[in-house]
Amino acid sequence: MTEGSTERGINLALHATVADWDAVRSGAVSFASITVTENTNWLDRGAGKQIEAAQRAGIRTGIRHYARPGAPHDQAELCVRAGRGLGVFGPGSLAPTLEVEAEGVDDRFVKAWIKTVRQSAGIQRVVIYADYGLWLRRLHPQKWADREVVLWVARHNDIPGRPGWFHPRLALHEHSSAPPMPGVSGPIGMDALVYPFTLADLLL
Repeated sequence: MTEGSTERGINLALHATVADWDAVRSGAVSFASITVTENTNWLDRGAGKQIEAAQRAGIRTGIRHYARPGAPHDQAELCVRAGRGLGVFGPGSLAPTLEVEAEGVDDRFVKAWIKTVRQSAGIQRVVIYADYGLWLRRLHPQKWADREVVLWVARHNDIPGRPGWFHPRLALHEHSSAPPMPGVSGPIGMDALVYPFTLADLLL
């Protein structure tokens, strides 16, 4: 991959859905992260259909967990149980993502979540997603980001793959929200790889 020729992806927030994944794939989208779990007890039971449809369309798909403060081990276990049931921990799936947004989710939480997911799921690669401001003020990846941790920054500057923030493990940039379009419902982020990372660097 050369700089400026990056693959694109989307991420679905809670309750977001796509009715036509083939149309999404035809729009050059090659990967998708779908929010499935939140806190210690919330599971979107309709997400399985979204994941199956995305996979059938040839999109590399993974799950996302929306973190709430407290009980990182229990939250990680919920994510792992969901991932096993949905079959997204096999080779070629997008690595599972932890979304850090809620107040009180800090470096200690992230470190514990990563450790538990790795032990329970038997995988190494994980993705940590956060807004640009949180990377600047709250999160300190030098405390927990090894070579199998991928960072994802949300900064809506409409310049795909160029978020204006650098870290050696930064591989993904949410650069804008999806515009209104037929078959898409709910908050959906538009994403691009950050050079020199490739899609293979995001997969299990």
